[in-house]
Amino acid sequence: MKQDEAIGVFDSGIGGLTVAREIARRNPSQSLVYLGDTARLPYGSKSPETIIRYAVQNVSFLAQNHLKAIVVACNTVSAVALPALRSITGVPVLGVIEPGARAAVRASASGRIGVIGQPGTIASGRYEAEILRLRPEAQVHSNPTPLLVPLAEEGWVNTQVSRLVLKQYLEPLLARGVDTIVLGCTHYPLFREEIDSLLAEDHHGEITLVDSAVTLAEELKTMLGESGSHKGDYRFYATDDPAKFMRVGRPFWGEDFPEVIHVDL
Repeated sequence: MKQDEAIGVFDSGIGGLTVAREIARRNPSQSLVYLGDTARLPYGSKSPETIIRYAVQNVSFLAQNHLKAIVVACNTVSAVALPALRSITGVPVLGVIEPGARAAVRASASGRIGVIGQPGTIASGRYEAEILRLRPEAQVHSNPTPLLVPLAEEGWVNTQVSRLVLKQYLEPLLARGVDTIVLGCTHYPLFREEIDSLLAEDHHGEITLVDSAVTLAEELKTMLGESGSHKGDYRFYATDDPAKFMRVGRPFWGEDFPEVIHVDL
């Protein structure tokens, strides 16, 4: 790996692989270093001070690769730790909340925007605050959706169970007349096809789904530009069992998942 070309990406676990995948798709010549802090997940139940401490340690590890940018592929960390991370590094630090909010504001014609995410992300109010900063007259309706992460990690996508759970979670937002829904967790793109199907079934086909990973990857491409015609190198690390990380993470990244290396922080 050419060290001066690496983009560092980290998450508390495997969900951030959906962000890394979109970065790789849209920036194929950029090299990636990914860290999944699986030994200390979930972050959502931790205090802000603990989350910031973990995030700083993650960045310190990634920075051994002389990064050109750092991507916080975790909604929980993006909600509380970006200012601290930006204060300790000289490279751009991007989170997933701000790009998702920008995309939602652009996509919504009515200003009625729904957000689904993990309880900690929803409780932080960061999506709502960022959307209202960009569009003060917007109406933001948020719904915590905690069951979707375990369903994704157990491989229960496109099942009768996931369909019933999604329907239950989406109904309060649809009752509010939202025309845009932000997928406020990096696991949720795995359910995108299923959500689209449910919305079409219920004659809500005009609702736009916003995936922060896509917007972030596009913004990163604009910021960094193309670094050449060669294909980037990818390196993956996990703080817990690499074999489990590969098994659970393959649907998030794809069948070409490279080797995962164990690391202690």
